[in-house]
Amino acid sequence: MAEECARQFSQAPIPLMAGADRLVRHLHRCRVPIAIATSTKRVNFDLKTAHHADFFNLFSHAVITPEDEEVTRGKPDPQPFLVCAKRFKYPPARAASVLVFEDSVAGIKAANAAGMRSIWVPDSRTPTDAVAATLTLASLEDFCPEEFGLPPY
Repeated sequence: MAEECARQFSQAPIPLMAGADRLVRHLHRCRVPIAIATSTKRVNFDLKTAHHADFFNLFSHAVITPEDEEVTRGKPDPQPFLVCAKRFKYPPARAASVLVFEDSVAGIKAANAAGMRSIWVPDSRTPTDAVAATLTLASLEDFCPEEFGLPPY
């Protein structure tokens, strides 16, 4: 039964968050280092990303928190983001130069605790006062890169 459910799940593509494709491709094209730090288990990450391989290949690396030997504490602890940042070819000199996009309260708390700037795109059912982010957006489509010193679209 579980295998059948997983097989069906893997056949139905999960859509990317609105605005994610444009943003990630823009950052990649502009050679802005991008990576993923997720609390999702590897098997679920693989299922969620299987239909978007070309998109997820744009990221330099992914830290899969539950299975990463270097990460002993997950979000809301800052460790997943700190480990992810240090794995860039050229790690950032200051945590404050890192911009984290998150959809969860625990993720925003982790980014803030790491001293990173946080962009929160909460689920519509989450109260927007649940956590203090650097910026809260209704959609990634509303993100203006130049407001954070990045190349404009």
